[in-house]
Amino acid sequence: MADTPEISVVVPVFDEEGAAPALAREIAQAFAGRDFEMVFVDDASRDGTRAALTALKAEIPQLRVLGHRSNAGQSRAIRSGVLAARGRIVVTLDGDGQNDPADAPGLVDRLAAGPAELALVGGERVKRQDSAAKKFASRLGNGVRRRLLDDQAVDTGCGLKVFRREAFLRLPYFDHIHRYLPALMIREGYQVAFAPVNHRHRQTGRSKYTNLGRLWASLSDLAGVMWLRTRSRNPGGVDEA
Repeated sequence: MADTPEISVVVPVFDEEGAAPALAREIAQAFAGRDFEMVFVDDASRDGTRAALTALKAEIPQLRVLGHRSNAGQSRAIRSGVLAARGRIVVTLDGDGQNDPADAPGLVDRLAAGPAELALVGGERVKRQDSAAKKFASRLGNGVRRRLLDDQAVDTGCGLKVFRREAFLRLPYFDHIHRYLPALMIREGYQVAFAPVNHRHRQTGRSKYTNLGRLWASLSDLAGVMWLRTRSRNPGGVDEA
């Protein structure tokens, strides 16, 4: 593996001992023949997630395993992974295995073929394999967010996203930022795009979110991002004399 791979696949995991090893193997298969690394960030799991991933490092040389000392949430795990990433293009996937790694290379190619202003290509889940209540809550939340932020996204909760590492590091960090990446990229003057991706049943473990908990957090997050948009002044580019 090169010291500076082109692509870094960042996967946050928490109590995913059952799903993480199989997901790592799928990622390796999806990116076989490409210059990549994968960075799994264990968010202080209480099960054997970290040990199971560490045991795979001999089998998958592109695998790196980072671990939080205390549980800090999905967004912080993603940020830890991006900060440690060595590739200029970052792919994120949820650690539960519901995102299909086979879709990721196509999103990478779309980003790489786009203009420099294109900073993010997000997945849009088709035929979602979630409960009716979860899908309803997601549609409602996405509709409200899109109307208020005009972020062009119909499924910002999809964990499969591809973006330029440099662009991500320009964004203000806060918990749950991963749901507002399109809006924040646009705020910085970048372009975003979306593509349909597969969605799969969760095979092991259980969801770490509830509809009520997600709703409560999203209200304050949405208000914060709306405020950030009002405080942005874009210079239209920077020239050096």
